[in-house]
Amino acid sequence: MSTPIPTHRQRTKGMQRIDLAYAELASSEVVRDINRDVVLELIRTRQPISRADLSRSTGLQPSTISSIAEQLIGERWVIEGPAAIRPRGRRPTLLSINPSMVIVVADVRPDQAIVGVVDLNGRFLQREALPLAADPERGVRNLITCIERLMPKHPDKSFEGLGIILPGRVDPSTEQLVLAPNLPWARYDIKKAIQSAIKLQVEMDNDANACLLAELWFGRMEGVRNAVLVTITEGVGAAILANGQLLTGRSGLAGEFGHLCLDPNGPICGCGRKGCWEVFASTRSAINHFLELRKQSGRPNSPVPSSFELINMAENGDPDAIAALNRQALYMGQGLRIIVTALSPEVVLLNGGLTSAWDRFGPIVEAELADSMLSGTPPRIIVTSDVELARLRGAAALVLQRHAGYSKSNASDGKPIRRPRNPKKTAA
Repeated sequence: MSTPIPTHRQRTKGMQRIDLAYAELASSEVVRDINRDVVLELIRTRQPISRADLSRSTGLQPSTISSIAEQLIGERWVIEGPAAIRPRGRRPTLLSINPSMVIVVADVRPDQAIVGVVDLNGRFLQREALPLAADPERGVRNLITCIERLMPKHPDKSFEGLGIILPGRVDPSTEQLVLAPNLPWARYDIKKAIQSAIKLQVEMDNDANACLLAELWFGRMEGVRNAVLVTITEGVGAAILANGQLLTGRSGLAGEFGHLCLDPNGPICGCGRKGCWEVFASTRSAINHFLELRKQSGRPNSPVPSSFELINMAENGDPDAIAALNRQALYMGQGLRIIVTALSPEVVLLNGGLTSAWDRFGPIVEAELADSMLSGTPPRIIVTSDVELARLRGAAALVLQRHAGYSKSNASDGKPIRRPRNPKKTAA
């Protein structure tokens, strides 16, 4: 009888990613794929590195390492560099991630998209913002036009795929947007429209899931097996890491904590219900409350600030901006209280919202959370200061995760979704 595959995290650096990718019984093919992904991850995190060092780090035979290295070189994930300088003995050739392979990324939001080109090490070569139409067909066409404009600017690069993150939930079995209260693109076949035009393999997911995946690939999650990442932008979303597994739930809907009810008599949410956490803790909520305070103080025609402008106003002492953001921080803490009570994570990661002014508003969030602990101390809170880069790296991580081997388990049947190992490369 086959036995479940054991985790490799405890003996190999950075293997949280492997935990996310496998949920099936062991076979020789799967073991080969795991070994390959272990080696690829080690090359990425310790580059440049020799085959001998890879063998020592993994415990795999030199012949196995050599075979895997040749496979990765053939797939263009890895290149051979100069020989290492040693005081004596043979000078080994060092392996590194291929800098000429890049990924197109897109962060789609309710009113705009950020499109960029990023290499396999997470370095950005280009970024561009564009407005988006509410109509899905027109909005997707604008996105395609922008991508077609960016790709020829990098003629020396090979494009591995296109990663798109969305402010809603993507069903992993149909790969369609099924819930997006703030973006009226649900049920439109975004992937088919873009993939047929761009001729690249397209990967899509919720923005929170992608940001959590980026933390696993590029970030600060070594040794963490239970975490929640919360994105606070126009809406509020969350992603869950439980025992090293990224949870998606049925139809990809796990983690919609933004639509937990805090007040049944509260404002109407984009989902159609009243008093959701999102209507109190989102950046849109803070801006709306600021405008209400302006009206109460006799300034009803005040311009609508962006979230960044609102934080700047608070830093400059504007009392209405400070009151609006204090309120947002209080509600952020109340929502986190529910999440921590339900899931008991080791770490809570926050992306967006007040993170750029955490020294000022973070203590309000942390105090609200600490007051509600059933036992012990609150989880560690990690904030992301550069929200845009974090989200775009999330889009890149989708392609890296799924094209490097297996994707996360299909929520409908529990089996891994096999992704193409070598999708068609398009050099612009």
